[in-house]
Amino acid sequence: MSVSGLKFELNCVVGEVSVDSASFFALFEGMRLALKIDVDTDRGTREGVEPLMRICEKHGASATFLFSLGPDNTGKAIRRIFRPGFLQKVRRTNVAENYGLRTLLNGTLLPAPKIGKRNADTMRAVQDAGFAVGIHCWDHFKWQDYLHKMRLERIQMDYARAAWTFEEIFDAPARCAGAPGWQSNERSLDIYDAANLLWASDTRWPTPWATRAPRAPIAFFPRIGETTFETLHFSTTLPTLDELLGREEYPDDEINRYLIGLLKQGVDHVHTLHAELEGLHYASLFDDLLARAKAEGVEFFDLTTEAETLLADRSAIPVCAVHQGVIDGRSGELAVQGAVV
Repeated sequence: MSVSGLKFELNCVVGEVSVDSASFFALFEGMRLALKIDVDTDRGTREGVEPLMRICEKHGASATFLFSLGPDNTGKAIRRIFRPGFLQKVRRTNVAENYGLRTLLNGTLLPAPKIGKRNADTMRAVQDAGFAVGIHCWDHFKWQDYLHKMRLERIQMDYARAAWTFEEIFDAPARCAGAPGWQSNERSLDIYDAANLLWASDTRWPTPWATRAPRAPIAFFPRIGETTFETLHFSTTLPTLDELLGREEYPDDEINRYLIGLLKQGVDHVHTLHAELEGLHYASLFDDLLARAKAEGVEFFDLTTEAETLLADRSAIPVCAVHQGVIDGRSGELAVQGAVV
């Protein structure tokens, strides 16, 4: 029996994919990676953004920077102390060293600096360098910790503040957004639709990370309950650095090897970085990751360009359920991409 006559059946979380053997092996010929950079804090904006730009430019990697634009209330995150897994994460990721004492006091013993107002020039420099820019949030702490308790009008107000500040800085409305901590619900998705965004990234691929089948969709229209939303979504598919740091099974000098192993699945991936980590203490680790990726033949792709291409035929884009779930290495629940519906 010829190999070309074989049939492969691939089952994954988001549905069933059937391909012939030639197509199957072709799936592994290319590896594509999109970089999404969340900028959470005032310090991350001032000190972490420029190193990330330089590293991306060095390796010819496109990236999207999503900015927090309002008050830096990072210090208020201490209220998460009673959340399961939070203290463990704080200890293993060395939060005090990575974020700095001043950042950890912002919004408590120190006034919360207005990130967009203080760092408009830095943000514009990102766009001027050719990178895509978008909205992360107005108040990172408030959105991540209280979104599900906030009424629609309050969410609208927070997003409107971010959108207004973004437009004031960049002289154009935002085309993309990604929520803090992947906190998303039907009210926030309604607001995205009303804002006429090109794309958003509020969801995670479910763990374990290594089980993702070829051509499982990273781009989809989200559905919650009976409502399908109109804004194209890209899921973060790889573990973030803070989900791996300080764990015995992922020593620091093996993290990049592990991530490259996931990329070798031969599927499209979206990797979320943080200016406060990969832009500061772990900049050399990020530099090494991109060098390894290039050596393996990984192609970097831009999410805005990808969205424009996909949206040329909306009927071909799958609809996937979105539910609240947990991700290995992260405390609390967040929005997780589910099955094709």
